Amino acid sequence: MQIRIALPSKGRISDPAVKLLEKAGIGLKDNINRKLFSETIDEDISVMFTRAADIPEFVADGAADLGMTGLDLIKEKKVNVEILEDLNFGKAKLVLAAPEDSYINNLSDIKYGSMVATEFPNLTEKYLKTKGLLAKIVELSGSTEIAPFIGVADIIADLTSTGTTLKMNHLKIIDIILESSIQLIANKKSFQEKNKKIEAIRTGIKGVLDAEGKKLVMMNVSEKFLNDVKQAMPGLTGPTVSNVLSDGMMAVHAVVDERDVFELVNKLKNIGARDILVIPIERII
Repeated sequence: MQIRIALPSKGRISDPAVKLLEKAGIGLKDNINRKLFSETIDEDISVMFTRAADIPEFVADGAADLGMTGLDLIKEKKVNVEILEDLNFGKAKLVLAAPEDSYINNLSDIKYGSMVATEFPNLTEKYLKTKGLLAKIVELSGSTEIAPFIGVADIIADLTSTGTTLKMNHLKIIDIILESSIQLIANKKSFQEKNKKIEAIRTGIKGVLDAEGKKLVMMNVSEKFLNDVKQAMPGLTGPTVSNVLSDGMMAVHAVVDERDVFELVNKLKNIGARDILVIPIERII
């Protein structure tokens, strides 16, 4: 049963999407010379590269069974797809912004008939209506930041990840419309008819996501120090303990957050642990 996955062909989310598949064990056969369609090391899975903005509709229409694209684009296109996982990268915010010297400093300053330039007319219009604001939407396909400075609009609704571009263009954020990140989505029909394979792909990807920021810490410790080590080293379900072929020694290991490793290793050493190993984790299933 063939599965086609739609990935962004370029931009800031293209490489992370490909790398996520690779870590999940679904690497491309030829990742150097990317084409419109690429085979993977799994003969039942292929990849289609296309614009991120088109992926929601391609998945909804069945041109692809799965896709990776932004929540902002999924909501903007108003497509009926199955959202399987938040992939936790490509984070951005759709914001309302105005020129720094504008009289508009908050939502209450937006007057009847104010012009809002955006590439996200559906999301912006829906948001403004929920706030009771009767502004006029001006749909643009790019260069949204310049709109207030050439008389096209009073404010803009645009996507930003750090806010740096807005500041460079002398724009201030008025409010946040939507917080977005890259999602794994599935065609509704495919999710029913190809569920076993899709769930296998989902499990592989989720295993990679769950392993991010985690390390496996292993050590040998004298049995008399075992309780102290257990208290210092809780794992996902508590540390795992096994006997070592040495009198009175125990092997202990647990998965811990990467940010805790430095302090934990020193604490374990002071307790009496030895032969401490810190190992990267590729996946947690």
